[in-house]
Amino acid sequence: MAARKPGLIALFDVDGTLTAPRKVVTPDMLKFMQELRKVVTVGVVGGSDLVKISEQLGNSVINDYDYVFAENGLVAYKDGKLIGTQALSKSLPKLFISIAFNHIYTLGSLKSYLGEEKLKEFINFTLHYIADLDIPIKRGTFIEFRSGMLNVSPIGRNCSQEERDEFEKYDKVLNIRPKMVSVLREKFAHLNLTFSIGGQISFDVFPQGWDKTYCLRYVDDFHEIHFFGDKTYKGGNDHEIYESERTMGHTVTSPEDTVKQCTALFLSKQV
Repeated sequence: MAARKPGLIALFDVDGTLTAPRKVVTPDMLKFMQELRKVVTVGVVGGSDLVKISEQLGNSVINDYDYVFAENGLVAYKDGKLIGTQALSKSLPKLFISIAFNHIYTLGSLKSYLGEEKLKEFINFTLHYIADLDIPIKRGTFIEFRSGMLNVSPIGRNCSQEERDEFEKYDKVLNIRPKMVSVLREKFAHLNLTFSIGGQISFDVFPQGWDKTYCLRYVDDFHEIHFFGDKTYKGGNDHEIYESERTMGHTVTSPEDTVKQCTALFLSKQV
């Protein structure tokens, strides 16, 4: 097999691209990624924190890929070592607040961007909206804090996988998440926030510019950047990096489709 092609990197979303939504990566996909790394530099960029990415891709994830970007790149690893975190959070003390069924989360950089009053206004409105939402079931953890974003789930992140699957079907018919995003976007237009639907049950809320294109600052040495993701449509959490002038975007429909497209692009001509 030929040596790695210099100046080329392939970046991958997690859910729906390397794994089925919130499922563990298959041994076949892990083996394929190992083979792909012999030909091109490989990176993972997910909206979730490193703990959740590790649950899907394995505890050795930061060593299994050349780059791992958690939380859209707000937390960045290269060759197994931390190379960057969102700067504002470093200078702030950790603040703790309890919301939604007494779950406690750490809050740093997002609070510095919005300020306590605006953040509280957003959270209160969102929780009231969910409380009034008539959907078949609700569970716990409706809002989850990450380093630079809020993850909002109308059903609640504590739902089972079966309940996730059912909500996803329900959402596709009744557009629960798109309608909620539309209301929040209009209500809080003055805050310059981005709303990004991802996965099966939730959407992310973060300051403009803190989408997956944030990770591109760490790959300036690459002149050819390929990105593979499933939610590349407008409003999806892969859209901005898919549309970026710095990337060659590829829409995939499943992990199997990811393998098929990468084989055609990078491996079919290797000897």
